Amino acid sequence: MQHTHDKPTSSRSPAASGDVAAQHRKVQREQDAKDRASPAKESAGKPMQAGHRPEPENPMPAQHLKKPGLEAEMDLQPRFKASGYVGSGKLNGMVALITGGDSGIGRAVALLYAREGADVAIVYLGAEQVDAEETKRCVEAEGRHCVLIPGDVRDPAFCNRAVKETVEAFGKLDILVNNAGFQLHAASIEDISDERLDLTLRTNVFGYFQMARAAVPHLREGGSIINTGSVTGLEGSAQLLDYSTTKGAIHAFTKSLASNLLDKGIRVNAVAPGPVWTPLNPADRPGEEVKDFGRQTDMKRPAQPEELSPAYVFLAAPCCASYITGIVLPVTGSVGAV
Repeated sequence: MQHTHDKPTSSRSPAASGDVAAQHRKVQREQDAKDRASPAKESAGKPMQAGHRPEPENPMPAQHLKKPGLEAEMDLQPRFKASGYVGSGKLNGMVALITGGDSGIGRAVALLYAREGADVAIVYLGAEQVDAEETKRCVEAEGRHCVLIPGDVRDPAFCNRAVKETVEAFGKLDILVNNAGFQLHAASIEDISDERLDLTLRTNVFGYFQMARAAVPHLREGGSIINTGSVTGLEGSAQLLDYSTTKGAIHAFTKSLASNLLDKGIRVNAVAPGPVWTPLNPADRPGEEVKDFGRQTDMKRPAQPEELSPAYVFLAAPCCASYITGIVLPVTGSVGAV
């Protein structure tokens, strides 16, 4: 029997290597032609707008405020009314206590909580009375009640009293939002005195811890604590050394307390904002630097408070976030900020 031997089959693809290279060049020529026909879009590099209406863009007003900074004195008033947000009763019958609730993010959160059916107590410094009164007016315009509680969250006795007054006014407490904060830039660690370090730590860390400690005995299953962290706590900041330190601590505190309160059915989460147009920043930087505030984000503009407040509603509402605890939610205006 005669045997025939088949020629070995090549494992290479039918196209020779030269044909592949030619195909690469052909695809390249096609893209080159498209690039020449479509020059870079003029909009490249412009601030991103993705909401129901355009938000203010840089340059921001070159204004410097005296601490603690009043929203009423800002040349460009922060947007907090969230005109495109329609309430749907997500927080009906609930009571929220918000520190730093007189202005900025705290004011925006108070307004949306009221729009969602919650009564609100506001903690603020006495020097911010004008802003606090405006926040109260806005909450009441939503058909809810608002209690104003001036004081300093660095004082544990005041934290206990703030919770007590809230419970006495409304009969219960369902949500604590830790939002009060102190921030001031420094070029060098040598510029941060013991007094200033103590002020930042006691406001941003001790205040959060003390308010949570006072609130927990009154929170029931389904209640929640929401802490305001920061992108600086995720990424650090060369000129906000003490502030960034406290925000990193807040993120760790959030996760630790979430674990601690699991058996009580109390959720604990944080929101980590990027740059937000509030009194905190014109009271931190010289006016010339404030003009470019937020330009470094991928969206190339600062957020307005109304762009942050829905995140606080989401995390507080049992109908939205009952299976979420111990997270730090970045709302930073940039890609991949975790």
